[in-house]
Amino acid sequence: MTQQITVQVEGYGEIQAQAGERLVLALERGGVDILHRCGGVARCTTCRVSFQAGEPDAMTAAEYDKLQEKGLLGTARLSCQLECAPDMELTPLQTARSSGLEPGKTPAEQIEPEPVWTTRPGASTEG
Repeated sequence: MTQQITVQVEGYGEIQAQAGERLVLALERGGVDILHRCGGVARCTTCRVSFQAGEPDAMTAAEYDKLQEKGLLGTARLSCQLECAPDMELTPLQTARSSGLEPGKTPAEQIEPEPVWTTRPGASTEG
């Protein structure tokens, strides 16, 4: 059985998610109109969020490359490339409402492209 967790979302309150659930999908299911134009495959940065607490140390290579390309590395994360974890507190940086744009196709249940995991810059590597 998957662990039920609470994610604190600025401007939306608490949403319920499953540990390991794709964050972009948990946000949508929780009533957050998070923008995702590329269908959740790390080809854009519209689903970006910033963390106040609970930012995961793990990062996909696709997320790293896209954030680096757009000059956002260290300031934002892509919700399509993150799995829900306990103690997350975050702010959605682009929503359909705030941008006036329509989201793209619904992202798959699993992270795409196939994740190659690395550690985000600034993460604590001490156990």
